[in-house]
Amino acid sequence: MSTSMSMQSPWLILVAGLLGVFVGMIAMIAFRYSEKSQTEVPERTEPELADDIIRVLAVVRSAVIVLGPGDVVLRASPAAYALGMVRGEYLVHDQVREVVEQVRATGEIVDEELELQRGSQRDLVIVGVRVAYLTNEVVVIFAEDHTQARRIEQIRQDFSVNVSHELKTPVGAISLLAETLESAANDPEAVRRFAGKTKQEAVRLAALVHDLIELSRLQSASALMDVRLVEVDDVIAQAAEDVRVIAQGREQDITLPEASTWRVYGDEALLVAAIRNLLTNASAYSPKNSSIQIALSRKDGMVGIEVLDHGIGLSEQDQERIFERFYRSDPARARDTGGTGLGLSIVKHIAQDHGGQITVWSAPGQGSTFTLWIPESQEESDSHHNDIENEEGNRSA
Repeated sequence: MSTSMSMQSPWLILVAGLLGVFVGMIAMIAFRYSEKSQTEVPERTEPELADDIIRVLAVVRSAVIVLGPGDVVLRASPAAYALGMVRGEYLVHDQVREVVEQVRATGEIVDEELELQRGSQRDLVIVGVRVAYLTNEVVVIFAEDHTQARRIEQIRQDFSVNVSHELKTPVGAISLLAETLESAANDPEAVRRFAGKTKQEAVRLAALVHDLIELSRLQSASALMDVRLVEVDDVIAQAAEDVRVIAQGREQDITLPEASTWRVYGDEALLVAAIRNLLTNASAYSPKNSSIQIALSRKDGMVGIEVLDHGIGLSEQDQERIFERFYRSDPARARDTGGTGLGLSIVKHIAQDHGGQITVWSAPGQGSTFTLWIPESQEESDSHHNDIENEEGNRSA
């Protein structure tokens, strides 16, 4: 029996050794797995948006940006990219991120109006943002471009200030002249002199009020009251006749273009007013014994009515602003001639209402050329193209 136990002993030792090695390997593998699991960063799972939330966000007019944890962009509308607020998966502007941080810290809805740089460009956009929690982890940003609205508001404010200033000048002058007339009642010569000045200021005030009403009407949706086929020659002749007395008083000649059969589709009264304003402007800024020419041109389906003068001309800076309301390149000359500073602005609106435009070429000391471009009637356009084709056919024959 002792011999049998002595024979089994080596096998028991071998089995025990193998069992110990196996247990040790299991322990080491478990330790390594535990250590790896502690050092690995768990895979991030983005929060999912419910389908009904996605559908609601899709119909919102505002630009929409949905942020997940870490302010990663989960969803952004095309308008958000157009405003330059999103690049890749992240917000571009620090100002927007600060508002988001405020919402995450307080849990309250925040409305802000921010001035943001659009991408790498230098132009700025004014954006109204509204930031709120959508779920516990998700924040949503609604953004609207307020740039155009703020510009229009600024223009209106400037216009109100300018109107107040422009009206104050003639009204104040008339009031002062009336007091002077009252004190000079026993001096017939003084009465005649001050009465003449009072009449001049009254005419200036009436012209200003007329131009203000005209400009206001042109900005309405129904500015074109009587649209029909208009003979270009008739428009030019009527406008020239209206200004001829003013030009003759300054010893200026108005030269009309050769007769044509060109026609445009528009409001004849407004087109006459536009050419009349261009001629009046040319006369005011031209010297005595000079000439003002009217010419016609045709280009890309547009008829160009050109008014050329040999006056003082305009600098590049003046050319950029000459169509602004109340802008005058030479304020002293405008006061002497009774200009309101609204004539060219009215011309610009008339051109736009007819689907055309007003352009200017000028150089200091070399005069100016203003061209009113109006779309020609389709009938005239077809006839013009046929004439060109016939001429080309005759040349080839």
